[in-house]
Amino acid sequence: MSKSKFDISKENGPHHRLAALVGSWDGTTRTWFEKDILADESPMRGRISMIMDGRFLSYEYEGTLNGKPFEGKMLWAYDLGNEKCQCSWVDSFHMGTGILQSEGHETGNGFAVTGKYGWIGIPEPWGWRTELEIINSTQFIIRAYNISPEGDEAKATETIYHRI
Repeated sequence: MSKSKFDISKENGPHHRLAALVGSWDGTTRTWFEKDILADESPMRGRISMIMDGRFLSYEYEGTLNGKPFEGKMLWAYDLGNEKCQCSWVDSFHMGTGILQSEGHETGNGFAVTGKYGWIGIPEPWGWRTELEIINSTQFIIRAYNISPEGDEAKATETIYHRI
């Protein structure tokens, strides 16, 4: 009997790459609110699990931002039918009460997704690109970039994690 596309992905494809991140992680998050002006640097703790028989990666994190408690959750998926990476993200600071939905692709060493956000008073939505870079089995980095309506990009956050 031949293996399903999903079984193959869990063995050596995108789902396998995501599953390699399962575990507990400590890191440092740097945050920028203005281009190239570091606003905060603080410790972050992350927990990653695969859910629903390895279909989705669940990433939960907590730390502080400007001395105040901060937490968030991301669900990452690789949609085999459309060959696209997807991510939904919520947190207690950046997104307020909204959910950011992003879509993208595999990269040479991880995944990159882009979504849009906005709120009343902003005439055009801004873009938000999230990159998940897998360095090795004991380190990964999550970076996010704000993208203005004009297309200008600026790093917004970067968390460098080490497995604990």
